[in-house]
Amino acid sequence: MKYVDIHSFDDIGYHKLFAYNTWRVAMLNYIDELEVENIAYVEAHAETDEAFVLLEGHCVLYFAEVIHGKIKTMCYEVLKPNKVYRIPKGIYHTHTLSHDAKLLIIEEENTSYQNSPRVYIDDDARQLLRQAYKEACHV
Repeated sequence: MKYVDIHSFDDIGYHKLFAYNTWRVAMLNYIDELEVENIAYVEAHAETDEAFVLLEGHCVLYFAEVIHGKIKTMCYEVLKPNKVYRIPKGIYHTHTLSHDAKLLIIEEENTSYQNSPRVYIDDDARQLLRQAYKEACHV
């Protein structure tokens, strides 16, 4: 009889660990597309909240206020290990990760590109993102 399933992920990027009923648990590790200069968009999940737990390393969540399809403001939250951060549905967000970061993500299993609208980063938004990154990372 098997009493427990053990899951881990040590490669780069995002990987679903398992799903149960309507929820999935995934891991996100460092990937170069989440370097501040490489971030292409912010997204909001239209149908579900999303939860993040920082397990290792450093992660900053960035939140964008989007008006008429344009990013107007950006703020941030520096994640602390072993705390749960819930992002309500409809909140535009992205994140940066350190090379040693491990982030646990809990979200609805049906979360996808089809129900997660994106707003792409233009030059003005890039400046807002850079400024938030400098403040959050003390650079």
